[in-house]
Amino acid sequence: MLFEKPRRECRFVNVGGIQIGGNAPIAVQSMLNAPSGDFDANIKQAKDLEEAGCHIIRLAVSSMVDVELIAKLKDEGVKAPLVADIHFDYKIALASIDAGVDKIRINPGYIGSRENVEKVVDVCKSKGLPIRIGVNSGSVEKHLVEKYNGPTPTAMALSALEHSFILEDCGFKDIVISIKSSDVRNTIKAYRIVANECDYPLHLGVTEAGTSRMGLIKSSVGIGSLLADGIGDTIRVSLTANPVEEIYAAYDLLQSLDLLPNEPQLISCPTCGRTQIDLISIANEVEDRLRKVHKPIKVAVMGCPINGPGEAKNADIGIAGGKGCGLLFKKGEILRKVPEESLIDELFMEIERM
Repeated sequence: MLFEKPRRECRFVNVGGIQIGGNAPIAVQSMLNAPSGDFDANIKQAKDLEEAGCHIIRLAVSSMVDVELIAKLKDEGVKAPLVADIHFDYKIALASIDAGVDKIRINPGYIGSRENVEKVVDVCKSKGLPIRIGVNSGSVEKHLVEKYNGPTPTAMALSALEHSFILEDCGFKDIVISIKSSDVRNTIKAYRIVANECDYPLHLGVTEAGTSRMGLIKSSVGIGSLLADGIGDTIRVSLTANPVEEIYAAYDLLQSLDLLPNEPQLISCPTCGRTQIDLISIANEVEDRLRKVHKPIKVAVMGCPINGPGEAKNADIGIAGGKGCGLLFKKGEILRKVPEESLIDELFMEIERM
């Protein structure tokens, strides 16, 4: 394990057969973003997410049309557990449960009276469904904002904990907590506070993180810092992009922290003046093809035959470019010289044999 701190101990909840918390692997989530009334587009997107490796899919449910989508997704064979994202109407939460959703995401402060919260909790209890308490910097209660001079990390953390107390008072503890901000430092601080104050599993994310470029950087810093501290049980890398990109980014993030021990890891050099093949294209293709490989191996793509095999000798298998050709090597030992046009295929032939 990369980090020194042990993983935070917490209770676990079951989301449609996916365990969150305890000693379970980190679960990867994303959210549908196709127009809610376009059932075909949402079904296709959900299946694309599943194929990419998404464990849990969330969808915004703000009307009865959205509730109908839940049933459509189930009927069309989407196997990933579905999370209904509810904001204001407890009746829509109840309808979502009837439609077969596997988890409810609410902010108890938004859903109305204590009586409304209890109605949702009672049905979730009877169905064995967990509830995620979702707090962000824009939903912190007025009294906390005033007391702490804004939606500070402390204010966000206390908001989440106060909501968990509401559910606990209803005799409910199948809870997951998320506290998200677009401010990376505030996100990290808020999660650290909550991690020390409760034993509920935590869903990590940096909200409104940005595009594929900036969103990936902010999410990597925020989510990665917490995971390196042993905090976090499920993650979403929020990007203004195709949701499938969120799944790829999440797996890459987990892999960078050695949290996917049974998946391949790519090592590639940044290239320099010694590089005499199209290494950038080769590295991108190798990365794409590795998504279908499920072996605990390190694969190197290096630019030069002089330093490549030596610098990447810790890799299980690798290639190093030459002039119109490349070297195939294992653990730093050269296997053979291969023409550039065959280099990737030869690499994956060796990977299949491993």
